[in-house]
Amino acid sequence: MQLVPGIHAFLVMLAALFLPVVEAVASEIAQQKRPNIILVMADDLGWSDIGCYGGEIKTPHIDSLARDGLRFAQFYNNAICGPTRASLLTGLYCQQVGHRGDRWNEPKDFSKCVLIGEVLQQAGYRTMMVGKWQGRDSALDRGFDRFFGPMCQAKISYFHEVQQNPYYLDRKRIELPKDFYLSEALNKHATDFLKESLAEDQPFFLYVAHIAPHWPLHAREADITPYRKQYFDTGWDQIRALRFERQRRDGIVPAQWKLSPRLKGVRNWQTEKQKNWQAERMAVYAAQVAVIDRGLGQLLQAVKEAGEEENTLVMFLSDNGAAPDGGLAPMKSGFGFSMKDRKANWRKDGVLIRPGSGPDNMPGPHDTFAGYGLAWANASNTPLNGTKLSGYEGGIRTPLVVRWPAVVRKHGQITKQPGHVIDFMATFLDVANIKYPTKFDNRKPLPLEGKSLLPIFRGKQRNAHKELCWSTPWHHAILMGQYKAIRSKKGGAWQLFDLEADGTETNDLARQQPQRVKEMTNHFAVWSKRVNAN
Repeated sequence: MQLVPGIHAFLVMLAALFLPVVEAVASEIAQQKRPNIILVMADDLGWSDIGCYGGEIKTPHIDSLARDGLRFAQFYNNAICGPTRASLLTGLYCQQVGHRGDRWNEPKDFSKCVLIGEVLQQAGYRTMMVGKWQGRDSALDRGFDRFFGPMCQAKISYFHEVQQNPYYLDRKRIELPKDFYLSEALNKHATDFLKESLAEDQPFFLYVAHIAPHWPLHAREADITPYRKQYFDTGWDQIRALRFERQRRDGIVPAQWKLSPRLKGVRNWQTEKQKNWQAERMAVYAAQVAVIDRGLGQLLQAVKEAGEEENTLVMFLSDNGAAPDGGLAPMKSGFGFSMKDRKANWRKDGVLIRPGSGPDNMPGPHDTFAGYGLAWANASNTPLNGTKLSGYEGGIRTPLVVRWPAVVRKHGQITKQPGHVIDFMATFLDVANIKYPTKFDNRKPLPLEGKSLLPIFRGKQRNAHKELCWSTPWHHAILMGQYKAIRSKKGGAWQLFDLEADGTETNDLARQQPQRVKEMTNHFAVWSKRVNAN
């Protein structure tokens, strides 16, 4: 039917007037309905490994969150797995709930805290978890309706069950299939749990705690192959330079920052004698990261097919910086395995590990156990200084990518506002309109340390933390505003850095600003006493 020009113009005008109203109403309805929450965390992933933080590893699904949502340029963890998880799940400093902050796995004092899953579950959320559970009891006893994964009490294999890591589906002890690969299994169960929830008229919280790319370097050949030549041809020096260039281009780091120097002991790639082996280590690591991204893609597709994208908050981060383990040169032993002690009973099937790693014992296969070493960890954390276990930014700064179409309206934005994993509890309760309990069963949770990130999601300035503190395995550190003070846990002088101008911590200002150092270290001493930090 041919419209009269005047009527056509009138209809166009009406559409222009009412379309924003319709969109606003739809958004308001979505916000009134309690949002679904999906939290995906990698283990030992470096700050720059994913594409949207400058990396060359193919992570299209994580990158899509950044394209359609928000990236945090200054978000923090606790430098090591167990303490980060304790803070993430409770909204408290890890020391307040039984973690010293320098060990990967310690019991938590549940009398002083409540877990995210418990509060959301009691408020009517369906709660699910897959992956790394470091508790001594079942996740089903700590606020989760569904669980799949290993009870992580010791080092793990990606292909087989090993000592102290039995697998459970809910409360049922399960045997692993012959073609098992850990990250794929976590992806599958996370997707299955998600689809079950999407079929119900109930908001849900899905927590996916990947173990990858934590050592050992285990991956399928098909996932390793695409990266082998790339890392041989480039090497860690050029990888760092290319990542830094992309970061500055994309605005994830300021133009005035300098690339931190190579960490002590790391050689120039051009002088490296074992390039094939070194490249293979990074190729296997990249393959492990790619499988995480593939799993996220499966979750995002399920949410899309269910029509729940608008009202689903999706977040991705890492539990600490890249791990330096694995050595700088080939070795005949490592990670507790040697020719004299091959841990015959470690794998449930009795297959022995080929100890060490080198050109004659390449990483990746099921009977190897290796890490990718300090040089590649240094590249993974580009441009930051330090690695996992450290209080420098390379140990404690994590990528955080957020997508929530109903609330994060401006796509592709980067926020420079700092945040910490202690903020997740406050954030999830805020978005779900739930009050933090002063009593829970027979427990009296400590007041929250974290603050909601919701204002940042909405594009506003939030009331920032006056200070953030760390007692990591290697350092004490405190952040106040743009300044950070840090010193070795063994003692010695404090260093001072202006992270706004020098986020790679290359220019120590302690001698120029002794009064600021004194003030900050006094604050740290008060914090340390308050939370029982060592």
